[in-house]
Amino acid sequence: MFVACIDIGGTFTDLVLYREGADLEIHKSPTTPGMFERGFIDVLEVAARSHDMALADFLSKMNMIVHGTTVSTNALVEGKVAPTGLICNAGHPDILTLRESPRKRAFNIKIDFPPPYIHRSRTCEVRGRIDSMGNEVEGLNDDDVRAAARHLKACGVEAIAVCLLWSIVNSTHERRVREIIEEELPGIPVTLSHELNPIPREYRRTISTAINASLYPIVSEYVGNLTRALKKAGYDGELLIANCVGGMMPPEEIVARPIYSVMSGPTLAPIAATSLTDASNVIVVDMGGTTFDVSALRDRHLVVTPEATFGMEMLGIPKIDVRSVGAGGGSIAWVDAGGLLRVGPHSASAVPGPACYGRGGTEPTVTDANVVLGIIDPDYFLGGRIKLDRAKAEAAVGKIARQLKIGLMEAAYAIYTTTNHNMIGAIEDITVNEGIDPRDSYVVSGGGATACHIGDMARILGIKSFMVPRFAAGLSAYGGLISDIRWEETGTLNTTDRDFDLAGVNRLLASLKRRGGAFLKRSGLDAKWQRFEFAFQGRYLYQSWDIEVPFDLPEGKLAKGALAELVAAFHAQHERIYTIKDEADTVEFTTWKVRAIGDTGGKARRGSPLSPQRGKIRPKSSRNIYLDKGFREVPVYDASLIGAGAKLEGPAVLELPTTTILLLDNQKVRVDGQGNILVDLVRE
Repeated sequence: MFVACIDIGGTFTDLVLYREGADLEIHKSPTTPGMFERGFIDVLEVAARSHDMALADFLSKMNMIVHGTTVSTNALVEGKVAPTGLICNAGHPDILTLRESPRKRAFNIKIDFPPPYIHRSRTCEVRGRIDSMGNEVEGLNDDDVRAAARHLKACGVEAIAVCLLWSIVNSTHERRVREIIEEELPGIPVTLSHELNPIPREYRRTISTAINASLYPIVSEYVGNLTRALKKAGYDGELLIANCVGGMMPPEEIVARPIYSVMSGPTLAPIAATSLTDASNVIVVDMGGTTFDVSALRDRHLVVTPEATFGMEMLGIPKIDVRSVGAGGGSIAWVDAGGLLRVGPHSASAVPGPACYGRGGTEPTVTDANVVLGIIDPDYFLGGRIKLDRAKAEAAVGKIARQLKIGLMEAAYAIYTTTNHNMIGAIEDITVNEGIDPRDSYVVSGGGATACHIGDMARILGIKSFMVPRFAAGLSAYGGLISDIRWEETGTLNTTDRDFDLAGVNRLLASLKRRGGAFLKRSGLDAKWQRFEFAFQGRYLYQSWDIEVPFDLPEGKLAKGALAELVAAFHAQHERIYTIKDEADTVEFTTWKVRAIGDTGGKARRGSPLSPQRGKIRPKSSRNIYLDKGFREVPVYDASLIGAGAKLEGPAVLELPTTTILLLDNQKVRVDGQGNILVDLVRE
């Protein structure tokens, strides 16, 4: 029986296939923008043909399909979300306009003040008030809610977000608002802030509720189309969809909370890294067709951020910290008004794709530059399944050469190095800018295009070691294949170490754990496959921003002596993040979290071990590659024929059907037992 993970990227849709007792397989098919479910079925057909099976027969042997989707991310980036209305307290219609005090780019005068996520014309105020202790100060005015519903209907909204003050401690008013909307506007989906994101910060709770509501019709339609397409093709097994907190959810759960599907695909790459290396601190890079994504493991833990943004908006929910820049294989090179070469953020995408694909693209891309430089063999792209057109790549890159008044090779190399420095900036953003030296980290290099560039980036950054996984081109898909079902329940209870509410915290944790267990049960997992992780958010008294601190709950509840351990953990985490701590200051606990994790058996899906290398490694050919100041003839190896324990040194090219690895001088390779390429920098 098979298990598959399908990850839809900007250019290709990747499928990593597992079958017990056999090696992992990777298959690719062009992404189909506008009809992503078509590309989903296409890549399944590619995998079926590789096994000489009809699609229906292939799917009949499929136990589970895991999916990382970009539908919600694309909708946000392109602004193609459903028209949405917002209902808020009287006197608070500008929460989405005023936002929070900006923490980043505060001095960039070139940034225009962005419009609110939901326009004021679709923002309705209702009278009624709950205070911070949960007391009803003023009853909800039902007539205001009915008037708001009628107004929003006239505006043509397709979804409604409801965010009222202090609903996190008393949700009566929000629930009544939903009842009235269901009477006035039956069938319109309603998102309540206290159910989606029960945190005390008003803007973050409001923006997450608004985003979730605006994505509901889009994600619901996509998941519906996908499940119908799979059923029509003959699949009746389990389907799981990636979320942005590092796990999977059943389709009905992701439809109910579509905001958790935003940027879910890239969050699978660090999941994959946890299985590929035992290193403590890891940088995970993944260069696809459109973007270059960077994430990290710290002390082997996934880095979760509450500050996730897209454009000028904050998501308002925690997610795996992934930083992205427009530097993919399809990123377009251009010359700006000042005569400087730029690469990205615009991409040739899957349609028409880079010029060398021969599908109508004429703009110069990173892939075109790599073909011109000789790094990519036009006759061996995807193992020879797609033939690239070198002449069209040269014609596209020639535009840049003429604009810059330099030679063709110099222009291609300028595109190559500019792309590398764009990606280095993204790596520095998640390391240097966070107080971390990248030279102290191990790098896992994923994505079909990254291995052409990682050697040069590692040289510039001074990184000592990096890995190119055997299935680097499907790193995120592999992460989905081994990931667990994961969900996070959150509750607010404000207390301090001076007057710690032990009983209240234990009641809240027990409630969150029950809710997390109910989610796992709905996902079809028995208690023996369930486990839970715990964390709190805290700060020093009068501090503006919280930090997240994990803790253990071995006895199922906090004991009387647990407070000292929580406080010590907070001080240590604060020192790690900010390099300072104040053990004499009061610690304030604000939010409590329980992560519910269900074991799907993914950790065992690693494929067969690689056979040991026998005899001397011999190159299959050699070719001229333009490196820095001129051409060099370098040996080319078929990496699929190299066994475990094999060693060689750069400069060299290692080719796999789905990726090309460029090794530079002083870079030494060793192949591990799973076929991953381990590279160390040899000091001169």
